[in-house]
Amino acid sequence: MKKLLSTLLFSAGLLLSAQIGIKTESPKASLDVNGDVNFRNKIVVLNTTDNTLFQGNNDQLLVSQGEGYPPTWKTLRIPEYESNKFYLIFNNSFSDKTGVKFTNTEQSAITARSTTFAKGNDIGTFSGFKKIDGLSQPITVYSLESKTYFQFETVVQATFPANTSPDISIDYACGIFVDNKLVNLRQRNLKASSASNTFITHNQIGVVSNLSKGSHNISVACSRLKSYNTTNDVVLAIGINASSNINDFITQSSLKVDVYEVPQVFNSITN
Repeated sequence: MKKLLSTLLFSAGLLLSAQIGIKTESPKASLDVNGDVNFRNKIVVLNTTDNTLFQGNNDQLLVSQGEGYPPTWKTLRIPEYESNKFYLIFNNSFSDKTGVKFTNTEQSAITARSTTFAKGNDIGTFSGFKKIDGLSQPITVYSLESKTYFQFETVVQATFPANTSPDISIDYACGIFVDNKLVNLRQRNLKASSASNTFITHNQIGVVSNLSKGSHNISVACSRLKSYNTTNDVVLAIGINASSNINDFITQSSLKVDVYEVPQVFNSITN
């Protein structure tokens, strides 16, 4: 009887300390099953932070975190994409109340209302342009086929006196840049009126196709181009008030960016 008990205890010790193989004589884990596994009850994972067992929530998957780390429950996320169709992948909007101001001496060397500006040129080739800092933002493109839409809005004001004749006005331009390369530009003229400190709303919409995959930086920059019949003390303000008759809440700039893509490489399907 003592011999039998010793044998049983020795065998139990082996089972507790050794690897167990089912349909394999050389198990490679604590439990190695060579065949189908049928679970009739729950699967739980040890939460190492509080030593509790967590069986996951409905529709979650048990996902490996790599060698040396316990598995974890993840929620499955499968977007339904149709081939060759564009989907909205990125959408965001930004605002800025700082804006930019130009004195008469900060007028750009570019004065002609012509084809001086060329798409794809670097911002460094356009003299006198100032970036609206709060609208410089990063985006990421994941597909080779994409369309990126921009909607820029701001208020432009000048410290004009009340005037109707002769014409007093300023030409200005605002450009949208991707990685400091021009993708969209609009030139306009702000004209003095019967009210002092005239201001207008500036709207600009642009689109660029097939940006390269990866990170890009979007920015907006403006310039004072040419002044007509103005005095040296006239200030042009874009995205900020030039006079106290309006405030920076009214004049603030906004930029909306939408990136549509034909999906090629999906993000992780779990979170």
